[in-house]
Order: sequence, then structure tokens, then C-alpha cells
Amino acid sequence: MHKHKWTWVLKYDPDYFGKHGFYRPNKREIKAMNLTQLSTLVENLERRGELKLMNGVPVIDLSALGVGKLVGGGRVDRRLMVVVDSWTEKAEKAIREAGGKLVKPKEIEGVAA
Repeated sequence: MHKHKWTWVLKYDPDYFGKHGFYRPNKREIKAMNLTQLSTLVENLERRGELKLMNGVPVIDLSALGVGKLVGGGRVDRRLMVVVDSWTEKAEKAIREAGGKLVKPKEIEGVAA
């Protein structure tokens, strides 16, 4: 392939030679959601009538939706209780300023039971 079929390689398989990255078997990806996406999610759940309330406060369980981290991009205008594994300081500040709170999934199991 390196000599007499070189034009074929250039045209049909340009990545035939060389190194092309590497594979990390232990890489852990965490799905994240920002505050703008969170407020959109709350609006959609409310419109569909699927928003759960606890003591009059909407409860959003992001860990059940597969989201591992709440990131502080955007803003929240209403009081929410958000269940998520981890969050940033900016997200925590925005949620607390709106009157809500962030809870880990283990903590909510004790409250709900």
C-alpha cells in the first residue's frame, strides 16, 4: 500500500497510515446539566403535569434522569429542590438565592421514607 497503490490510499483511505489517538479504558464521563437546561426541564415537566412537589416545592431528581452534575451556567427564577450527585459552587449559590436547595440522592431517601 505504501508504494504502488499510493493514489488509491490517498483517495479512498487517507487514514491508513499513522497513529490515530488512543483508548482510555478507565475514563469516566459525567453527564452535566446547566441551570438554563434545568429551568427548561422544570417548565416542560410542569406543562405536562409530571412535576413532583414536596411541601409545595418542586422536586427535580436529576440523578434518576442520568445527570451526575449541576453546573452554574444560566439562572433559576423559582424555588426548587434539586436531587443530584454533585454541583458547582456557582450552581449552589444560584439555587440558594432563588430559595431552593440541593440534595444528594442518599439524603432524599431518608426524607422520603
